[in-house]
Amino acid sequence: MKRWSPYGSGVSRGTRFSRQVMRPFTLLIKPTGPDCNIRCTYCFYTGKTALFGTGRHRMSDAVAETMIRDYLQCRFPSSSFAWQGGEPSLMGLDFYRRVVAWQKEYGADGQIVTNALQTNGTLLDGDWCRFLAEYQFLAGISLDGPQELHDYYRRDAARRGTWERVMAGIDACRRHGVEYNVLVLLNDRNVQEPDRLWDFFMDQGIRYLQFVPCVEIDPATQKPTAFSITAEQYGRFLCRIFDRWREHGPRKVSIRTFDSILSQLLGAGPTECTFATRCNDYIVVEHTGETFCCDFFVEPRWRLGNILETPIAALASSETKRRFSRQKRDLAHKCLVCRYLDLCRGGCPKDRLATGRGVKAESCFCEGYRMLFGHALPTLRALAADLQRQQAPPPSAWAW
Repeated sequence: MKRWSPYGSGVSRGTRFSRQVMRPFTLLIKPTGPDCNIRCTYCFYTGKTALFGTGRHRMSDAVAETMIRDYLQCRFPSSSFAWQGGEPSLMGLDFYRRVVAWQKEYGADGQIVTNALQTNGTLLDGDWCRFLAEYQFLAGISLDGPQELHDYYRRDAARRGTWERVMAGIDACRRHGVEYNVLVLLNDRNVQEPDRLWDFFMDQGIRYLQFVPCVEIDPATQKPTAFSITAEQYGRFLCRIFDRWREHGPRKVSIRTFDSILSQLLGAGPTECTFATRCNDYIVVEHTGETFCCDFFVEPRWRLGNILETPIAALASSETKRRFSRQKRDLAHKCLVCRYLDLCRGGCPKDRLATGRGVKAESCFCEGYRMLFGHALPTLRALAADLQRQQAPPPSAWAW
């Protein structure tokens, strides 16, 4: 399988250097803040407008150039830029042309620079895709399944469905050779349709998939929203998708959660942060230059500082960042005695807070993960042993 990363395919310039000054991290960049050209019912980021005020939000060249220069001066062997939103394509192509120019200017010989654009896909056309292909950006495209399921929650401001525009964007990616994956937000509608989703994605030739469970708390009721899913629903969905994945051939389709578990069984560590020991893989950079520990925690408590005032290296090693990283290890007793702890590591802190019992609670998806582990581990362990016998690379090298 072709080597692939969620943050880009990687372009090496010259000979790699050997020195690095700290543990590598990825930048999650919000160049348009919460601004988006569609109005998904379940979007959690629209609420961040309160932090930055109303109106149009766009990253200035001063912020972008400072961010790129500072980050590349950390001199990681591989530096990953993940452009997100809101909708990052609203910045326009000229902005990203300047981004690439700054990356070339400030990158060192041999430094691998990767870019990913997490997008709703509605604005991707020939011009966009020629650019993405030329500079080897990975496009992560949000698609919730067939038209009926996708359009139920993913509509524009006029309440029109977006499925046809997204599929046109995917078609443009294919025509121009853009590497892309698909992110599926599992909500109360599509989580009930695992076979329908699987058949749709296979029929469409989509082979790189990430299923993200939706759970949002309604501030008015302090209860999960109607579009959120339960742990049992998530577990049933994952188990059924796992069966279809196994039948189809694990090396023919990449499912990020399964790849991450398999990577752990091979001793390479998880490929997604949900299963990591600590939360220290990312720094979020907002359009203003404000930085935060995680895009699920863009809130004053977890503000690191502004890159126009403090170098990124200092922000990454700040006490706030270390404190945020450590909180993932503050586990519930149920987690500490669980036989799956070495795989789950307590899950995402956001999903613990969703229980209403604080970060030391078990994940709201705990039982779903336990269902998956109990169902899938025998097969995954056998697959890991087979890969080791063949001396094949772990999923972190050939999938995500």
